[in-house]
Amino acid sequence: MPMPDNSNSPRRFIVDLEPVGRRIEVDPGTNLLDAAQKAGVDLVASCGGVGACGTCLVRIAHGSVTPVTLTEEAELSTDQIAAGYRLACQTEPLSDVRLDIPPESLTAAQQMQVDGQEGEVVLDPAVVAVDLVLEKPNLADLRSDLARVDEALARQGYGPLRGSLRLITQLSNFLRRSGWQTRIAIRPEQGASDLVAVLPYGAPLIGLAMDLGSTKLAFYFVDLGSGATLARLGVMNPMIAYGEDVVSRIAFANREAGNGLLLQARLVDAINQAAADFCSEHHLTPEHIVDVVAVGNTAMHHLFAGLPVEQLGAAPYVPVVSEPIRFDAAEIGLSFAPGAQVFMPANIAGYVGADHVSALLATQSYAADSTTLVVDIGTNTEISLTAGGQVYSCSCASGPAFEGAHIHDGMRAAPGAVDRVRIEGGQVSLTTIGGAPPVGICGSGILNAVAQMLDAGILDARGVLQPVNGRVRARGRQSEFILVPAEQSGHGREIIVTRKDVNEIQLAKGAIRAGIDLLLREAGIPAESIERFIVAGAFGTHLDLNSALRVGMFPSVPLERFHQVGNAAGVGAKEMLISLARRKESARLIDGVKYIELTTHPDFTPAFVEAMYFEP
Repeated sequence: MPMPDNSNSPRRFIVDLEPVGRRIEVDPGTNLLDAAQKAGVDLVASCGGVGACGTCLVRIAHGSVTPVTLTEEAELSTDQIAAGYRLACQTEPLSDVRLDIPPESLTAAQQMQVDGQEGEVVLDPAVVAVDLVLEKPNLADLRSDLARVDEALARQGYGPLRGSLRLITQLSNFLRRSGWQTRIAIRPEQGASDLVAVLPYGAPLIGLAMDLGSTKLAFYFVDLGSGATLARLGVMNPMIAYGEDVVSRIAFANREAGNGLLLQARLVDAINQAAADFCSEHHLTPEHIVDVVAVGNTAMHHLFAGLPVEQLGAAPYVPVVSEPIRFDAAEIGLSFAPGAQVFMPANIAGYVGADHVSALLATQSYAADSTTLVVDIGTNTEISLTAGGQVYSCSCASGPAFEGAHIHDGMRAAPGAVDRVRIEGGQVSLTTIGGAPPVGICGSGILNAVAQMLDAGILDARGVLQPVNGRVRARGRQSEFILVPAEQSGHGREIIVTRKDVNEIQLAKGAIRAGIDLLLREAGIPAESIERFIVAGAFGTHLDLNSALRVGMFPSVPLERFHQVGNAAGVGAKEMLISLARRKESARLIDGVKYIELTTHPDFTPAFVEAMYFEP
């Protein structure tokens, strides 16, 4: 927040640009398009900002702004205005504001990590395709449509058909239109065949695996006939507009009746849009999507499914459901095949969710003979240690600093974000995403910068900046380091690293290290016993391991023992999508997990305080 201003000048306002993660302080009278441009966030503005094109669309998620102009009334629909949408060039803040920027309003997409290391899985999906070629009824053959279908299914080893009246009607009509040839999607269960979809003969069946992260959503569209991934897609989680982390979203959901359903609707809309885009590109319809597997942390799991989250916001943080659940996709508004269902694997605890179960499944770490540590880094970081046949798990609130949030010039991984820093002989060199002029610094960049500042003596073990470099200067009671001078940046302003930024990294890395140390203590083994150190998650993919070791986020383990596996949770979701055996395995594995609640652990606070210091 801005420092109090004792002069007669009007108060300045903070504009928070989400989902990019940039913040800027502006003077009254500055429109939101200018604010975004000054922050290095390029909005589409085809007319140059005169209000003639309607392309700089933003949504006011929080705060007060100037009234709707006549130009906006002409360009925007009544529904858009009612939903809080405005044209950035026509709107000025009257208080601190948070903007929700639609993807189409951004000129450059953010960097999304959705890939992960995949293993071999035997294809055994829950929904299968059956091609039907039936004899046309005649006066000598008066069997019902359903009897004909059941006979054809029996010849292929499947039980009789059952389904909704809507689907049975659709099947009957389609058979007559298609010359008695069709492909049906069925879910064989308990001696029967649940009808999921009626499609043209030979049409592909598509499954959707989803990792519902706090910040990013990862989608995997899979051909269920072959197991091949047809498309991988990453988009920002629209819930960011209502809170950067799950704790703030839980608070928002509990603030007013209907807020939880609002969060669910925003998420479902994003999923439906991603599916529609995929289907359009591949000349399919959403009805080709016949099965869904979704994973996420416990809060995201509950918000997506429409379950209450009030009890997750206070001790003892008990989930509504820990067991695997399955429900009709249409029940929550997903526009897929009429009989499509959503499968969500088990949660371990209130803050160790189905996404971590999925990661354990994908890495097979829970069944490892070797001592294995899995760290899935995110706004909420889940950690599991497998040692001596026992799995120990915990969760730590690492916060959004690794996403570039709460950092003075922080931003998410978009073009122009500093992602690598090197300080040598007093000189600073750096790289940015996309090679664009620097406009901010992302999570991997700030971690790398802190490590380099430690090596250069600019930071001491407490995280205090030292005046050993001409780029270090005092501002009030705090010091800051000039990472990029104004003349070298992409927006004409300095990019700095402040003492508060360093503290945010200390808090994040301290929480992770304390979690690791306590699991090792529970298992009764030293850090050097770790034989495989698996780093998962989007941030973990871009993490510089040397920097993580330098700041003490991880214990000193030889580099060759580290494995950066990408989005393991997404990979595990895909495995469960194409394999019923994997779904059963995910349900069994949680029985061998011993969950450690850090918030009540007597050793956590001293371990956390110790871990906040930087190691020599």
